[in-house]
Formats: sequence, C-alpha cells, structure tokens
Amino acid sequence: MKNYSAFEIIGPKMIGPSSSHTAGAARLGKIAGRLADYDIKKIKFILHGSFAKTYRGHGTDRALMAGILGMKESDEELKNSLKIAKEKGIEYEFIEDDLGEVHPNTVKFRIEKSGGEEIELMGSSIGGGNIKIIEINGLRLEFTGQYPTLITRHLDHPGIISKITKILAYYKINIAFMSVYRQDKGQDAFMVIESDNKLEPKLVEYIKKSIGEIKNIYLINSI
Repeated sequence: MKNYSAFEIIGPKMIGPSSSHTAGAARLGKIAGRLADYDIKKIKFILHGSFAKTYRGHGTDRALMAGILGMKESDEELKNSLKIAKEKGIEYEFIEDDLGEVHPNTVKFRIEKSGGEEIELMGSSIGGGNIKIIEINGLRLEFTGQYPTLITRHLDHPGIISKITKILAYYKINIAFMSVYRQDKGQDAFMVIESDNKLEPKLVEYIKKSIGEIKNIYLINSI
C-alpha cells in the first residue's frame, strides 16, 4: 500500500476549492509563464478531461491565468487574474478539447510572445497541488517543477551533453535527475536537468555563449 504524505492529503496553502484544479493549475501556469519570460501577447488554454468539464466552477481558468501572470496559488489576487490579464492587454481563450491518453487534469498552453515567437507547453495536475510537464513545443518529455530545472534545446551532436555537465560541475551544481530526448537522429534534442542547487541566470548566459549548438535554453527555478 502506498504511503501518502500530509501534503498529498491536505494539499498546499491556496486560494480556491481544489488542490488539483486550483493550486496545480496555478503552478502549471507559472511554468508556462516562465518559459515565455512572462512576455505574453496571446494565449490559448486547451483544457482536457476534468479540467474541461469543471474549469469555471473550480476556478481553474483563473488559477491558470494567475500562474501565467506569476502569481502563487496562495495569492489573494488569483480570483481577479482574468481581469488583470485584460488590463495588461493579454488576449486569451479557453478551449475544451480531447488531448488524448493523458491525465484528466491536463492543459496545453499555446502562447504568442510580443515579438511573434510561439511557445507550446502541456502539463497535468496530478493531485495535492503536484504537477507534471509532459510536452514542450511538440516534444514529449517529463519534469515536475519541484527542483530548479534547466532545459536545453540543442543539435543532436556528440559531446553536447558532456560540455553542459562540465559547466555545471564547474559552477558546483549537483544534478539530481537528468533526461535526454530527441525528435530524430541528428535533429533537435532536449535535455532536462533537475538540480539540487538554485540556478542563476548568469549560468544560462554562460552556457549559451560557450556552446554554439544550443538553440534555446530555459531556466525554471522550483515553484
């Protein structure tokens, strides 16, 4: 029998009626917002399963937007997030759809930044406020947001992983978990590194300058 922590049973401190539909949703939104550097012109929230059926009653729509705006699940302004987004000129739409064989509490974010760049992220709220990111820009991967996380999109060339891990070792960053994903041999690859240490923006800049094969790099310190 699985042992459950008090956090999983009671859930986190939050505004709203449900840890899965409110707290988890806000955390998913926060990761999407960080990937976009909180530079958001338009956003579509594509809601699946239970999220699609109950998002208005459980405040999932407001929680998702609150996260996008950088709010925590306990922020008193969470309930006003849609109004705040309108005041900031953010165009948004909530769409009910079937996203396939995924957790019932799943959302796909389609974000357009002010410069026209588009970012797509899909994640699930899996209970007790816990979340799991399962896709970025069409590529399947997995991380939880519980650890400071570094995500690289790079060319699938020999030696790239070694170069990145050497830089992390130089900065005394201890890797807790690491996964590598790729679309096809020799094409784009993603690496997800979850760390025991907080990751500083200067580290990201150093990796960008040092390794020419890296196309994008994202930094998500734990939520």
